[in-house]
Amino acid sequence: MSEQAPGKRAGRVMWVLAWGAGLLLATHFFGNWEDRQRNPNQVPQSVHGEGYVEVSLVGNRQGHYLLDGQIDGQAVTFLLDTGATAVAIPEALARKLGLERGSPITLSTANGRATGHRTSLSSLRLGDIELRDVAALIAPGMDGDEVLLGMSALKQLEFTQKGGTLVLRQSTLQ
Repeated sequence: MSEQAPGKRAGRVMWVLAWGAGLLLATHFFGNWEDRQRNPNQVPQSVHGEGYVEVSLVGNRQGHYLLDGQIDGQAVTFLLDTGATAVAIPEALARKLGLERGSPITLSTANGRATGHRTSLSSLRLGDIELRDVAALIAPGMDGDEVLLGMSALKQLEFTQKGGTLVLRQSTLQ
């Protein structure tokens, strides 16, 4: 059995470390790329005009509009849903956000009927658009951490869709 020279052994160790670092960087890069494909609006851009503020959203590969925003100052991801009557928050996320469970309400979902609870959001932020005192529902059985951005919020905005882009507009004139 022959012994390796110390310099040769160190070279092999460095080679293994370099490959490991390369794999780690590739995994990180492709993980971030995948997140951007699912939610291309992680940092929504706001445009201010005379009497309005707009946020433009790009649809993801499935045609859904997701965007990062805030509820009561805490970061969340919204999924725009014009078919939802109210903003709907998964029960586990509502607990994490510290939302109060109000009166019970029967919800009709794709999985049948469920009992949720009314709540109110002091603040809901989408880029530079901020809505106050938004009616919401705490929805049991909703998977994940995405908040459905329903009509209780969207009715306070103008929105138009064209060519895979959705523009939300809030009037700043009172």
